[in-house]
Amino acid sequence: MKRALPFLIIGTVLVIAVVAALYLKRSASTAVAPPPASPASPAIPAAGNGANGPTTGNETAATAEVGATPPHTHGPADAPVTLEEFGDFECPPCGLLHPVLQTMEKEFSGRIRLIFREFPLVPTHVHALAAARSAEAAGLQGKFWEMHDLLYENQKTWHDAFDARPIFEEYATRIGLNIEKFRADSSGEIVAQRIFLDGKRGHAMGVSGTPTVFMNGREVPFESLAPDKLRALIQAQLNAK
Repeated sequence: MKRALPFLIIGTVLVIAVVAALYLKRSASTAVAPPPASPASPAIPAAGNGANGPTTGNETAATAEVGATPPHTHGPADAPVTLEEFGDFECPPCGLLHPVLQTMEKEFSGRIRLIFREFPLVPTHVHALAAARSAEAAGLQGKFWEMHDLLYENQKTWHDAFDARPIFEEYATRIGLNIEKFRADSSGEIVAQRIFLDGKRGHAMGVSGTPTVFMNGREVPFESLAPDKLRALIQAQLNAK
């Protein structure tokens, strides 16, 4: 019996070792595999607009946001230079830019196209939305630019008013609008949608303040909106054509 004892101990150890090995093998086969690595995001190619060379990411975002259609424009559709302004009728710098753009339009007649987009800064400017609504309502009667000019040229007058709407109605009468239709359209869905779509386009292009101007899809630095600098930029674009 004493002789057999070592063999029994050895046998027991071997059995335990085999069982342990089988257990470890089974555990390894049922372990949860690590999740596969996420594939790398594909690179987004730089956008381009052909004639004007490479563009910015802001323009790429704006391609899906066309703004109100049709936009309010001055000048030929095939003009080599397009200036797209996002403006607020109550914004003092926008009021100062207004005559500058008029001057550029006269100096480069037939060679530039102006587009105006609504971007009222509310609640900072308390009458900005009502002014935008008035301009859009006038546009539904074919008199957008007439109202646009009156709003900017008389900005200081209505800016200080407690309620600017009667003043806007007086402008509507002055330019020959049907006043009842003007009142209805000012608070209507079509006007509201146009303002919303212009704002959506502006946000897609990175607009955060006014005036913001894009020349052929590229943002013009604010300091370059001074007459001499803007004139030089326009001329450079024309020369590049």
